[in-house]
Amino acid sequence: MDTPNPKKKDFDFAAGELLLVNKPYKWTSFDVVGKIRNSFKPLKLKVGHAGTLDPLATGLLIICTGKMTKQIDTFQAEEKEYTGTLILGATTPSYDMETEPDEKFDISHITDEQIKAACAQFTGNIQQYPPAHSAIKIDGERLYEKARRGEEVELRLRNVTITEFEITRIELPEVDFRVVCSKGTYIRSLVNDFGKALNSGAYLSRLRRTRSGNYKIADAWEVMELVGTIRELKAQTEA
Repeated sequence: MDTPNPKKKDFDFAAGELLLVNKPYKWTSFDVVGKIRNSFKPLKLKVGHAGTLDPLATGLLIICTGKMTKQIDTFQAEEKEYTGTLILGATTPSYDMETEPDEKFDISHITDEQIKAACAQFTGNIQQYPPAHSAIKIDGERLYEKARRGEEVELRLRNVTITEFEITRIELPEVDFRVVCSKGTYIRSLVNDFGKALNSGAYLSRLRRTRSGNYKIADAWEVMELVGTIRELKAQTEA
């Protein structure tokens, strides 16, 4: 699949475009879709994204417009690459920084070699539980809505594939990593399980999607840059 020219000027949004966007920190994926959809007003145009990113994550979000939205499932199924940072020695209920640490562990015994070696058991076809604070729907309601009310939810194991998992920096309690994985992988769950494998705990403090299929974050628009370009093109068309 060819990577699009991210700065081209001959868009045909109604016929269908694939747009690469850098999702900002604390924006939901739907926030990005809504901002781009609103930039087309009064034209009513289908706009959707191919793969949710958590609000606390940043990076590559594939946006489809017009007839291209019919291909969203295809783009969602592509392999993903992430970089991130985990905090070793503590856990949170959400497995990330959305919630405060609820348990702490001694990490003085953990060596750099043990941290790097632990990656091996998470490479290949593995099973993981999704976080209770996730967007998965059960009985028509998002899990995170139940979790925020303190309700117990039954989580089901999911089969995922981790193609690559490497440690890129260790400055305890911080550990940087890079992961290449299949659709449906929860990096938060991977981090939580990673902490357990070291007889400790861990939670995700930073996550960035750097690639989806052949599409890379280096080719992505900033949201407001893209919105400005759409409005300029619309104004030219109306002139």
